Amino acid sequence: MGETFKAILISRDESRKQSVDVVEMTPDELMDGDVDVRVEATTVNYKDGLAITGKAPVVRRWPMIPGVDLAGTVVRSTHADWKEGDRVLLNGWGVGETHYGAYAGLARLKGEWLVPLPPRFSPRDAMAIGTAGYTAMLSVLALERAGLTPDRGPVVVTGAAGGVGSFAIALLARRGWHVVASTGRAGEADYLKSLGAAEIIDRAELAEPGKPLGKERWAAGVDAVGSHTLANVLASTQYHGAVAACGLAQGMDLPTTVAPFILRGVSLLGIDSVMAPKAQRLDAWARLAEDLPDETLSAIASGIGFDAIIDTARAIVDGRIRGRVVVDMQ
Repeated sequence: MGETFKAILISRDESRKQSVDVVEMTPDELMDGDVDVRVEATTVNYKDGLAITGKAPVVRRWPMIPGVDLAGTVVRSTHADWKEGDRVLLNGWGVGETHYGAYAGLARLKGEWLVPLPPRFSPRDAMAIGTAGYTAMLSVLALERAGLTPDRGPVVVTGAAGGVGSFAIALLARRGWHVVASTGRAGEADYLKSLGAAEIIDRAELAEPGKPLGKERWAAGVDAVGSHTLANVLASTQYHGAVAACGLAQGMDLPTTVAPFILRGVSLLGIDSVMAPKAQRLDAWARLAEDLPDETLSAIASGIGFDAIIDTARAIVDGRIRGRVVVDMQ
C-alpha cells in the first residue's frame, strides 16, 4: 500500500501558533489501528470548525488530521468484526482530536470504534446525519427513557437551525411532538417549519440571565447551546419534565439554581456522543434509519468537495452554516 492520499494536517510551532495545511501522506504515516477505511464521505461539524480555526482546544495531540465523522469501505482489517469490502461509519472516539481523523483519503482506526453502515443509507446519507443527527437521536432516546411522550406537552429545541437542532426538530416531529424551535436566525423560520417545527421563538428570549424559575412552557427540551439558554430552558420546564444537554454553542457555563430540580422535579440528561457505548450507537442508527424521511436529509444537507473543508470550517464557527455540510471525498 504505497499510494499517497491528500489530508488536512493541523500543526503547531514552538510558540503554539497553529497552522493548517493540505499535505500528501502515505499509509505508513497513519497512527495505529486494526482497520483501514477508504474515506468516501465526511462532514464539517461545529467541533471540526473549532479544531481548524483553533477557537477552542479540541485538538489534544499534534500534529492532527481533523474530522470526527466518516463513512467508507474497509480496505484492510485484522479485527474479527470487519473484513475488506464492509461499509462502515464512525462518530467520535477522539478521532480528529487525539487520533488521526476523517479529513484524509485513508483512515486507520480501531475496529471497536466502527458500526455498520445501515443498508438504507449511502456514505453521503450517513454523513448528512453525522455526529449532529446521531447526537440528536441520542437526545430523543434519552427523553424517551425518562418517560417523556408527546402527550405531556411541547418540546423546545435550542440552536434550532444548526445541525443537531435541525435533526432534533425532524425526529421529534416525526414522533408526534409539538416542537418549539429557538433560533437567532429569523430568516430560517420557513426552513424550521419545513422540518416540523410548530412554533419559532427568538433565542433572545432565552439567551440573557433569567429567573431561577419561569412559567412552565414545555415538558422537554433538547439543548445544544448551554450557558444562560440552558438555564432558562430548565427554569421553564414543566413539573417532572427533562432536558437533554448536548452542546455548548453559547458557552460551557451553566448559571442556574437548584430550583427547577427540587421544586419541579426536572431532570437534566447529559448526552455524550463521543464515547457512547456501541449498543447505544447501534440503537441510535437503527432509529435514524427507521425515522428519518428522505426529504429531511435532502433539506438539511448541502455538499462540498475536499478543497472547501477549511473555508467551511471557518464559516460554521461564524454561524454562517445552516443544517449539515457533507464532504464528498471521492
